[in-house]
Amino acid sequence: MPPAAGSSWHGAERVLAVRLDNIGDVLMLGPALRALRAALPAAELTVLVSPAGRQAVPLLPWVDDVIVHRAVWQDASGAMPVDPARELDLVEELRRRRFDAAFIFTSFSQSPWPPAYACYLAGIPFRAGQSKEFGGSLLSTWVHAAPDVGHQVDRNLHLLDGAGVAGAGSDLEAVLPDAAVRRAGALLEQAGIDPRRPFVVAAPGASCGARRYPPARFAAAVGQLRGRGLPVVVVGSEREAAVIEPVEVAANASLVGGTTVVELAAVIARAALVVCNNSGPLHLADAFRRPVVVLYSGTDHVTQWAPRSSPHRLLRRATGCSPCFGFECPYDLDCLDIGPGELVAACVELLESVAEEVVAAPCAPCAS
Repeated sequence: MPPAAGSSWHGAERVLAVRLDNIGDVLMLGPALRALRAALPAAELTVLVSPAGRQAVPLLPWVDDVIVHRAVWQDASGAMPVDPARELDLVEELRRRRFDAAFIFTSFSQSPWPPAYACYLAGIPFRAGQSKEFGGSLLSTWVHAAPDVGHQVDRNLHLLDGAGVAGAGSDLEAVLPDAAVRRAGALLEQAGIDPRRPFVVAAPGASCGARRYPPARFAAAVGQLRGRGLPVVVVGSEREAAVIEPVEVAANASLVGGTTVVELAAVIARAALVVCNNSGPLHLADAFRRPVVVLYSGTDHVTQWAPRSSPHRLLRRATGCSPCFGFECPYDLDCLDIGPGELVAACVELLESVAEEVVAAPCAPCAS
């Protein structure tokens, strides 16, 4: 039977996980979803995500259903029109689905109280979230917030721990549909990249200018990697095409605007190395344990978003303004004052170290 109002998540048959943010944030929700699935193996698990986050959901095998909503409380631009009916429609959708429990996942800078209010109005009896601020009884389980500098994966698991849900590991995990794997191979071959041989994925885009390594420098580094015999394929969204065009010109091939997020994940899963900013490809590389070199700007603490499982190198310059949490930089991106040669050296060093580990590791039949 479903839990009584305000009791607990135990025995819940319909569970909602709320994460209204970007692609990488939804990927980092994976360990928490895995833990919920382990705790409630028979429950129907639905995620409430943004239109951007929706693109990552097919990679998460623990999800049964998805609700897509552009929430006014996540509108960083402040440009969404006043439309109470839109929010009431969300409440009605949640009410119609008769959820027994809702787990509201947020970053350090986000509030759980707006989505908690929507879940309260929808009659969801168990509502868990974490916050430093008071919000009355909108949350039935109010967890004291994890430290701001903690990793997002750990923050998600902290909420579950506070609600009494045991963790199931903190490593990112993703599953590729067979169709995406085949499509990725075909796209690479069409672009002139042999998917059976080592290649580099360059992802020069980012969600904002303050996280984007200058494209001219990125292009110079890509040219140097090509000079070392490493084929490079550039990836990114169509909306980034104008910004990252210099990198496309320098690379062997481009898939910019030509893949879904799931197909991009399949391309990254084949790569010998990924070079990117603090953006979605970083977390895709981490989920598939691909070596990754990250141009990590000073917008955030390294501890909040860094790779957890992949061999990696993070490049940044210490600056007095970090972390700024800004979208644009007024200081010429001093935190990313990394020369192309330094970036290439980090790539080569990482590839060599990974190769040494592979050579040094015993084969499976010989391991004891």
